[in-house]
Amino acid sequence: MRVAALLTCLLAGCLAEKPHPCESPALLSGLLSVSTQNEKLWTVAKYLYDALGQRVRIMELGTYENKSFTYDALLLFREAAMYEIHEHNRTCLKKPLKADFQPMAIPKDATLLGQFVLGSSSGPGEGLLVNSWAGDLPDKSGARAFHGWPFVWSTSIHEPISFPVRPGKYVSTVTEFGCVPVTSVSHTEQFGWVVTSFVNNIKGITDPSQLNPPEFCPDAEMKGSEVEPTDFLSLFLSKK
Repeated sequence: MRVAALLTCLLAGCLAEKPHPCESPALLSGLLSVSTQNEKLWTVAKYLYDALGQRVRIMELGTYENKSFTYDALLLFREAAMYEIHEHNRTCLKKPLKADFQPMAIPKDATLLGQFVLGSSSGPGEGLLVNSWAGDLPDKSGARAFHGWPFVWSTSIHEPISFPVRPGKYVSTVTEFGCVPVTSVSHTEQFGWVVTSFVNNIKGITDPSQLNPPEFCPDAEMKGSEVEPTDFLSLFLSKK
């Protein structure tokens, strides 16, 4: 009874305080999945995020138009370089990265939709307190998804795809404590609504070496690209 009463008091105290826009931990790793409204794209990926060094690595597999794919990319924003990594034959393809680093943070102009408990608030450990935020996508991109970080993952499609630019809406949900990503929903003209879900998030990176080019990559020559990526969705939809 005392434990239940204490939990109720803690939840009441948290719910009484109005949440504020927040920034996620500078070092995060975990898994994410992406699905689209038109059912063309489904993918799951392991991600590594380093805001301090402005580095991101994605190791994904999925399907696009009923064709399966795998993809491994390392994005080094300070070096303006991206590595496509092929472990099976120990080769790399180095490309210019023409996108700005976007930290994982709820924008200051986001609107709070509400605070909720995922699961149950009936007992300790049965629920997760989260905040949901909404806002307008920036004019320059119709694919920004997760609270300031364009975390919409995609595929290794072989031909470039252009995206009509049109402002839209996004909804992002993060934990009350820690500002850890949970889900995000945004709209693109190519796929309609895109849903991104995050699971098994961990503060920190267990193997920091995965955020450096592999030993077989340093000699990779920079290859130019006619398509200038403006966000992660267009970046990963213009491979090979």
